[in-house]
Amino acid sequence: MLSWSFCCMQTDLLQVVQPFGTVAKLVMLRAKNQALLQMDDLASAVSAIQYYNTIQPSIRGRNVYLQYSSHQELTTDQSSHGRNPDQEEPNRILLITVHHMLYPITIEVLHQVFSSYGFVEKIVTFQKSAGFQALIQYQSRQSAIQAYGTLHGRNIYDGCCQLDIQYSNLSELQVHNNNDRSRDFTNPSLPTEQHPRSSQPSYNDPSNLFGFQQPDPYAQMGKAAMIVAAFGGSLPFGLTGTNDRCTVIVSNLNTDKIDEDKLFNLFSIYGNIVRIKLLRNKPDHALIQMADGFQAELAVQYLKGAMLFGKKLEVNYSKYPTVTPAPDAHDYSNSHLNRFNSNVVKNYRHCCAPTKMIHISALPQGITEDAIHAHVGEHGTIVNSRLFEANGKTQALVMFESEEEATEALVSKHATKLEQSNIRISFSQMQNI
Repeated sequence: MLSWSFCCMQTDLLQVVQPFGTVAKLVMLRAKNQALLQMDDLASAVSAIQYYNTIQPSIRGRNVYLQYSSHQELTTDQSSHGRNPDQEEPNRILLITVHHMLYPITIEVLHQVFSSYGFVEKIVTFQKSAGFQALIQYQSRQSAIQAYGTLHGRNIYDGCCQLDIQYSNLSELQVHNNNDRSRDFTNPSLPTEQHPRSSQPSYNDPSNLFGFQQPDPYAQMGKAAMIVAAFGGSLPFGLTGTNDRCTVIVSNLNTDKIDEDKLFNLFSIYGNIVRIKLLRNKPDHALIQMADGFQAELAVQYLKGAMLFGKKLEVNYSKYPTVTPAPDAHDYSNSHLNRFNSNVVKNYRHCCAPTKMIHISALPQGITEDAIHAHVGEHGTIVNSRLFEANGKTQALVMFESEEEATEALVSKHATKLEQSNIRISFSQMQNI
């Protein structure tokens, strides 16, 4: 048995100990900022202790401390009336309840969300007094633990369809038909007895009472499938691929330091920019029209809450479908700096929230790290950097102390000249150099 100090997420702990063996049970003691983990065998626990006696483990930049526990066996009480999710015994089958369900949730939607964490063998959906529910069976228990730790309490769609996840006490799901209520992904030859979609409650009715048109996920499934393919089979969590609003509004800008070109440098990471307009009556607001709804969704997903020039950005969809051409609206529709004119799939896969690390490409031959530091170092403290060759081209990674410093360097120095070369800057998803 292992005991940990410092409060953190289940998935963070699992990533630290899984190299040494399988985790049989996990209990989070949040009141004590501790966790108890039971390995499948003693040798795995001993290996983990010995390794971390020589190397200090850390999670999200904070040190954690590993020691043997006085407990010989972890037990859980799943029959208690007040459910404590952190003390349930992990199982490869998850019970999902969807709250605040404004959009229909299908087996395809559930599979898209949960298959990011491992191979999903079976899904069964049903309607109970608690609402819409589903049982999801993974091939491995570790996949279920990771999905639980990441998805519990989160929304499938923005502002609705919240996931409440428990570990099921079932050992195997029984699926007799592959239809809109149940699916066995290991046996596609099962009969396809169909139930009409109207068997699911009509969640369109409440939206009609308030006079707005709900998007139809089924009608947009083709477009979503194409986008999913660009991401290698599944969208990152939180993205639907069905948004059709192209214009976003960003607020809480630093009016002393921001301009249209800096906003272009930041938002063009997530898609091609059509127009940008700083609002005269609200100087800390700007409208940004992206090429399509999915690119706008990427910008909202990854930039909401980002720090830039000492301000926390608020990014939302605008009520305006487009930015009207005008003298005070900068037009970027024909700009050669739009990143998604080529290598679209690669650009999508590199989309992420701002990180501490920037990637610089299109560097001149013979450039030195000192020259790069001099060019971008005014925007923050550089922790580390590295020059390297890729496909015969000089590139660099530069790590700053904070995401905000890296973001400032990107918006200020992307597409600027460095020794007669127009450099390109993006965020890197690497954790260290």
